[in-house]
Amino acid sequence: MLELIIKGLVIGILVSAPMGPVGMLCVQRTLSKGRWHGFCTGVGAMLSDIIYAGITCLGLGFVVSFIEANHFCLQLIGSIVLGIFGLYMFKYNPVSRLKTQREKKLSYTSDFVTGFLLTLSNALVVFLFIGLFAHFNFIDPDYSVWMILSGLLCIGLGAVGWWFVVTYVLFKIKEWFNIRDAWMLNRIAGALIILISIGGIILLFIH
Repeated sequence: MLELIIKGLVIGILVSAPMGPVGMLCVQRTLSKGRWHGFCTGVGAMLSDIIYAGITCLGLGFVVSFIEANHFCLQLIGSIVLGIFGLYMFKYNPVSRLKTQREKKLSYTSDFVTGFLLTLSNALVVFLFIGLFAHFNFIDPDYSVWMILSGLLCIGLGAVGWWFVVTYVLFKIKEWFNIRDAWMLNRIAGALIILISIGGIILLFIH
């Protein structure tokens, strides 16, 4: 159970870490409107991620026997997909698509809803979850429904923890932090994902 909790937390962080549109929105709101506006945006994104994680679990549950029979290949493919995604995040400059128009004053509820809807509009995150689940062997036929639900809850906690720390740090250093520095955060997140991918492939062949 402890292993499942740790995996869930790590997956939640890895899904949230890349600075895509929602990440940039959180950065913008934290720097311009305050920490809790950015945090509520991230929590909205987390809820959408949980929905897609649940959909992914449901889909993988139907083919669990296939996963067992092709465990090595799926973990290898999952690690490769993670590596490609990490390379994309490393090279992608989110500032290039940043809207310069000033955002209207929003309530915390509006922050939450916009973060949720923006993340929900990106259905491709399912493929990231598939890669992560395969890489970390998150779905196991021996897991009960409650264990899977606990794992999904931990994914949510990992995501919330990520946004809590990021918004806290940004709020503390906002006088010295330029929003273009988010590109560097993106490169760090991408490099981390690439390293995890490489490590997964090495471990596969060692075992």
